Amino acid sequence: MSESKPTAAARIRGSAAELFYREGIRAVGVEQIVTSAGVTKPSLYRSFPSKDALAACYLRDYDARFWQRFDAAAAAHPGAPRAQIAAFLRPLAERAAKTGFRGCGLTNAAVEYPEQGHPARKVSESSKNELRRRLRALAREMGAPDALGDGLLLLIEGAYVSGQLFGAGGPAVAVAEAADRLIGAWLPGA
Repeated sequence: MSESKPTAAARIRGSAAELFYREGIRAVGVEQIVTSAGVTKPSLYRSFPSKDALAACYLRDYDARFWQRFDAAAAAHPGAPRAQIAAFLRPLAERAAKTGFRGCGLTNAAVEYPEQGHPARKVSESSKNELRRRLRALAREMGAPDALGDGLLLLIEGAYVSGQLFGAGGPAVAVAEAADRLIGAWLPGA
């Protein structure tokens, strides 16, 4: 039985995802992507009208994987928001300690593209707004104000950045414990 070869578009997406995450979207040129994917520039432009469109596609794929992890943590602990948050953050702490961790691709893209309306920025903003909404909802479910959800968001974003800076043994490895203590501080009678 023969395995089917990935399409040119799939190879482009895979190569772009790896390069964009590792080096940054702006730092990676189209030539580097097509070389890595083993395709031609016309193949890239048949699949993606521009590098910006490819960057937005990469971020939508990244966003989908993010929400799979977040939703899996929630599904593992129905009705238990504190446990859901811990189940999401423990693996984040593990990833942040690994060599090659470059934080959140969506956060990185928001920093790379400060201009409003850029396709990459739009995907990043949408995802981060949804994360904030969900964390605030989890805070309210625990009987705490929206400020707890915002505090959790700050911890998560801090883990993304500090993981890149410090790696193993850095502050990101304690993100789940820090979140649990923050939750405890906000909960009445905790």
